[in-house]
Amino acid sequence: MNNNPDCRAEQLIPARHGKAVFLAAGEALQIINLHGTQVVDCWAYTAADVSEYMCMEATRVWNQRLNPRVGDSFITNMRHPILTLVEDTSPGVHDTFMAACDARRYELLGCSEPHRNCHDNLHECLAALDVTLPHGNLASFNIFMNIQVQPDGITLKTLPTVTQPGDYITLRAEMDCYVALSACPQDIVSIQGQGDNTPRDAQLRILTGGFPGAAVKGPWVPEKKPTDNHCQSAV
Repeated sequence: MNNNPDCRAEQLIPARHGKAVFLAAGEALQIINLHGTQVVDCWAYTAADVSEYMCMEATRVWNQRLNPRVGDSFITNMRHPILTLVEDTSPGVHDTFMAACDARRYELLGCSEPHRNCHDNLHECLAALDVTLPHGNLASFNIFMNIQVQPDGITLKTLPTVTQPGDYITLRAEMDCYVALSACPQDIVSIQGQGDNTPRDAQLRILTGGFPGAAVKGPWVPEKKPTDNHCQSAV
C-alpha cells in the first residue's frame, strides 16, 4: 500500500493488458517500470471531447525533437498541450514514431492465433471507463521503448529497453483528460529488456501534488527576419 498523501490512486498494469484513468488538470500520472524491462504504450484524450487526442506528429513539431525531454509537452491534434513530462528517473530513452502493435501486426509476424496487443488494450481499458473512441489510434507515446536513429539519419534500429527496476516518468495533465496505458504484449520483436523479451507488469500512480513543476513552453517557431510579413492580413 502506498502511504504517500499526494497519491490519489495506485494500480497495477498487468503484463499484456491495459489500464485507463481520468486525470484532472494539474494532477500527474506516474508510470513505473517495476522490472526495468517493460515498454508501456500511452495515449491521452481530452475529457470534454475524445476526438481531440495526444498527437505524436504535432508534439514533434511543437518541441522540435524526435523524443521528449523533461519540460516538454505533448500536444493534441488541435495543437493544445495535454500532458507535460515533468520528471524522468530513467535514462530518458522513449519513442514517438513506432506504431502501437495491433492484431494485424502479429499476423504479419506469423501468429496464427489471436495475440493480445496494445491497440485492443487501448479500446478495452477506455471502455472500462465508459469511453468509446470515434476511431483507432496507432500513434502512441512508447514509454521506455528503445528505438535508435542510425548514423545515416534515416534508418531505425529496434533494441531492448535500457531502464532499471523502479525507473519512472511523471506526466502532468494540462487539461482534464483520459490517459490509457498498455503494458506492451510484444514478445516476438525484441523490445523488452533482459534478453528474454517477456512482457511484465508495470504500475501507475495518480498524484495530486509532490511532483516537480514545469512551465508549459510555447510552440517552436522559426526566428523571424525584419522583412518577414507572411502572416499579415491582406489589404
